[in-house]
Amino acid sequence: MSREINKDTQLCMSLAGRPGNFGTRFHNYLYQELDLNFIYKAFTTQDIQAAVGGVRALGIRGCAVSMPFKESCIPFLDELDASATAIESVNTIVNDEGFLRAYNTDYIAIAKLLAQHRIPAETTFALRGSGGMAKAVVAALRDAGFKRGHIIARNPAAGQALASTYGYQWLAEIGDLTVDMLINVTPIGMAGGAEAEQLAFAPATIEAAKIVFDVVALPAETPLIRNAREQGKRVITGAEVIALQALEQFVLYTGVRPTDEQIARAAAHARG
Repeated sequence: MSREINKDTQLCMSLAGRPGNFGTRFHNYLYQELDLNFIYKAFTTQDIQAAVGGVRALGIRGCAVSMPFKESCIPFLDELDASATAIESVNTIVNDEGFLRAYNTDYIAIAKLLAQHRIPAETTFALRGSGGMAKAVVAALRDAGFKRGHIIARNPAAGQALASTYGYQWLAEIGDLTVDMLINVTPIGMAGGAEAEQLAFAPATIEAAKIVFDVVALPAETPLIRNAREQGKRVITGAEVIALQALEQFVLYTGVRPTDEQIARAAAHARG
């Protein structure tokens, strides 16, 4: 159905240092598909306090938050959901008549994917990365009962802090370590980046693993995922993560949960 913007149209938005198109395309596709009187627009800002104040003052229904604002927005919010409290990081703000409640749907998406793929909690893992998304993944692993893991990070301060906070071990390099599950939470393999054609883990390390999880969403088939598929490994892709976290945002904003087919079409449209 065609929709016309009017005085009752509800605005949802995103705040990011470098705005992208995935969320805008995903949400607007589903608003159109489900004939919802919403519209979604991406923004950036140099003043996070004023931006969050604008969300409150203008009645903006929902706001996705990306780097570098995931932590800096917290002092200006009213309440953190458990998903945001778990990692002290926000990626979603919901405005209920001026009351701003924050969530982290990255954390929610990772937790759901671990359950959907039925990854046993006794699985050993090595996770490469130490940034905000790595924190979401590590917190979800800990809360799902994964006890034996290593954080691989060249930055010793960040790597050791992440590992010690969540009860894992830190290594600067993976070396000869072998584990059941490899997880990449770095830009290695990301389209358009300097490391777009590189593997986050060596082929021999991938060969020794059973499961490979790449959080990089674009492209959906990263070099790591392609190599893992060629070696017959179970894979979890960043395309699954980005679609699921955007879906959970959509549900929080609208109260509507689309069908699996609608979600798949929206994700494909957003990546197009």
